[in-house]
Amino acid sequence: MKIALLGYGRMGKAIEAIAKQRGHSIVIATSDEGGYDITQADVAIDFSVPNAAFFNIANCLKHDVPVVSGTTGWLHNYDKAVALCEEENGGFIYASNFSLGVNIFFELNRTLARLMGPLDEYKVSMEEIHHTQKLDAPSGTAISLAEGIIKEHQNYSEWVLDQEAPNAVPITAKRIENVPGTHTVTYSSKTDTIEMTHTAHSRDGFALGAVIAAEWLVGKKGVFTMKDVLNIG
Repeated sequence: MKIALLGYGRMGKAIEAIAKQRGHSIVIATSDEGGYDITQADVAIDFSVPNAAFFNIANCLKHDVPVVSGTTGWLHNYDKAVALCEEENGGFIYASNFSLGVNIFFELNRTLARLMGPLDEYKVSMEEIHHTQKLDAPSGTAISLAEGIIKEHQNYSEWVLDQEAPNAVPITAKRIENVPGTHTVTYSSKTDTIEMTHTAHSRDGFALGAVIAAEWLVGKKGVFTMKDVLNIG
């Protein structure tokens, strides 16, 4: 499989290493917006920056190259990407986190929120910790977790960052050197506390999931998620 890496920072280099281990070749590795011939690739993996992500995704879809994107901070254009994918009959996967473990964690989070819904004595909160180079806060993973809670738990309708508000999931974002990513969902009452935590030990889990998603997407048409890739939920 010939892969285009759109975004060649730490994640791009981690994806490159794992893709090569799995027998794939990298035909494009760039952090520039444009200036590359995307038609060389069988599939593209986008881990660029927010202001380049939609351009990269659109360029792939317009040239019939399926694209997997893990860039966060561009989702105000997500509906446009979906519409373009449908218009061009392309293949597209976006995920806030490609880690296989995190996507299982997403499913556990929704199940726990559904179980906790009738128990008003428990209040939910969330903490996410990432490395100091991470530009956005809260993380896309934390937002996905919060949206999962909101969907399944009748007492919550929004999330808020570093504050509290009625009917809102409060998210605390911390930035600490050399932390790949830790997310904790907590339900607390006067009598006890339930916590779920996912801790990433390196970027390799994110990179592996992105490559597996790209392998799965080749030859498919439509807009998909990691739930489709992993056949969960």
